[in-house]
Amino acid sequence: MPALSMHSPVGDLTLFAEDDAIVALEWGWGSHQDPSPLLIRAKAALDAYFDEDAPLPADLPLNPHGTAYRQKVWAALRQIPLGETRSYGQIAALAGGSARAVGGANATNPIPILIPCHRVLGSAGLGGYSGGDGLATKRYLLDLEHRIRARHR
Repeated sequence: MPALSMHSPVGDLTLFAEDDAIVALEWGWGSHQDPSPLLIRAKAALDAYFDEDAPLPADLPLNPHGTAYRQKVWAALRQIPLGETRSYGQIAALAGGSARAVGGANATNPIPILIPCHRVLGSAGLGGYSGGDGLATKRYLLDLEHRIRARHR
């Protein structure tokens, strides 16, 4: 499976592709590096994002593996504009199910950052985040997106 690792402000990340679509983004440096043109493009987009030069492109082909319900939740997450947030309840209203079910789908998101589960907040605060350093990473990503949005208006 094509894979490409990169350094980022939220730690090392490894992208994985299958059939010309990104299927995973994991924290940590992958032991196997086999970059494809798509992964090189995705890495360049992530580098620009972390440098505050550009928002992430909406046209990166993503194919996260998951149940039909999780697919609906992840599609709803991709509709949240850069620098904005939604509650678990708001995503549940779009995708169906409950806020708890949305939280479960977020926790299993195989392509974090590109599928922006960090943009979903609890009704009484940030909620959770399982990537990187947890809530510190979520705060970093939200702050980064506010700066990108302000810079690219």
